[in-house]
Amino acid sequence: MQNEEELLKQLQSSTHKEQAFRALITQYKERLYWHIRNIVKSHDDTDDVLQNTFIKVYKNINNFKGDSKLYSWMYRIATNESITFINKNAKRLQISNEEAQQLAINNLKSDTYFEGDEIQLKLQEAIATLPEKQQLVFNMKYFQDLKYKEISEILETSEGALKASYHIAVKKIETYLTKD
Repeated sequence: MQNEEELLKQLQSSTHKEQAFRALITQYKERLYWHIRNIVKSHDDTDDVLQNTFIKVYKNINNFKGDSKLYSWMYRIATNESITFINKNAKRLQISNEEAQQLAINNLKSDTYFEGDEIQLKLQEAIATLPEKQQLVFNMKYFQDLKYKEISEILETSEGALKASYHIAVKKIETYLTKD
């Protein structure tokens, strides 16, 4: 695993950019894949969004100022690309974002790459009932075990607000899972 500063220097140099970008993809593609997958649900859609994310990273790497960690910046791009994808999909199908989320969860049942059982499907349904920001915070904290400081950099929100969002999300999910 390459040091982030060295990698960034190589990414921003014209002579090492291609090689450094390959290293960047190798280093981060799995983590970004699962981050995106938690948002868009479908494996195929995740691959498309992941590809778009890396294209944006490649095109904009020279604009990266180093105000945050490189991976936080990439997570932010991946998050925005995922939300854009959901919004475009909802608009194309002429349905709300919530309906698009529900459709994605319904499609999970037939997704050959989804290895979850009924409980995991129920959890995904519960997460889909949350507002967008709570979904993001819950997914990053619960599934990716990111620290509040990291999530704060990615979503550009205070740690206190994130802790509150996560706590509220957990309560809503517990309520959803224990009803009936």
